[in-house]
Amino acid sequence: MNRRDALRQTALLSATYFTAPFDRLTDPLRRGYPLGACDWSLQRACNPAVFAYAKKIGLDGVQLSYNSRSDESYLLRPENQQAMREASQNAGVKMASLAIGELNRVPLKSEARTVDWISGSIDAAKALEVKVVLLAFFSQGDLRNDEAGKKVVIERLKSLAPKAEKQGITLAIESYLSAQEHLDIIEAVGSPNLKVYYDPRNAADAGHDPYTEIPLLGQQKLICEVHLKENGNLLGQGSIDWPRIRQLLRQIRFKGWAHIEGAMPQGKTLDEAYPQNVQYARKIVG
Repeated sequence: MNRRDALRQTALLSATYFTAPFDRLTDPLRRGYPLGACDWSLQRACNPAVFAYAKKIGLDGVQLSYNSRSDESYLLRPENQQAMREASQNAGVKMASLAIGELNRVPLKSEARTVDWISGSIDAAKALEVKVVLLAFFSQGDLRNDEAGKKVVIERLKSLAPKAEKQGITLAIESYLSAQEHLDIIEAVGSPNLKVYYDPRNAADAGHDPYTEIPLLGQQKLICEVHLKENGNLLGQGSIDWPRIRQLLRQIRFKGWAHIEGAMPQGKTLDEAYPQNVQYARKIVG
């Protein structure tokens, strides 16, 4: 090999070594994002034991319930926060985000005490060093065709937004509303700390098109976390085109957590279903 050939080969090897790996490490379109599951889906809501189970099935983190029907301020209390910290550290599984699923039963639009719940969840999120609190709007809290309810929610979120901004916590709406309706609420509240918790299955069930909604919300970086769910089916065995969802999330440079929720076929146990869900979900988030 003469000197010119040697230099050419060195340059080629350098380009291959420095360019391709660097792109994979730095380009969000080529990177994965962390995978968790909801503590209620793992049948261990408000229970530190959820972290050991999450570790067992290969998850990176857990989305924690802020409260329960029997304990309206569970994660606001320091002793419970400490129990979660220790369980998380022992398992090597992260606390990813919080969720107030109880808003489905006791709605923000009609129950004033839920404002205190959300305020407390902001404090709990700050103490636990997580950045997102999911606010659920299903069942009794459904906002579809409820303009009066939307107005109350907007006003109550306006009152909570300054605290969320000061603490650096994102409040995330999850509902059956369309992407445009979510945008309207966010614009009316006027806070950068109000975003959307996106669930493609919920969108499809409500008659919306997740494949157009994700780009619409992604243009303004309004999707903070996503749920991976199929009602009554394992992931990959329902009607959602998850490879297409994966590509859309890459296109909007999504960087947040993805959490498995539900995806439990009738007759299967958690131990039977969730290792399969985790295995499939890795293809989406990887």
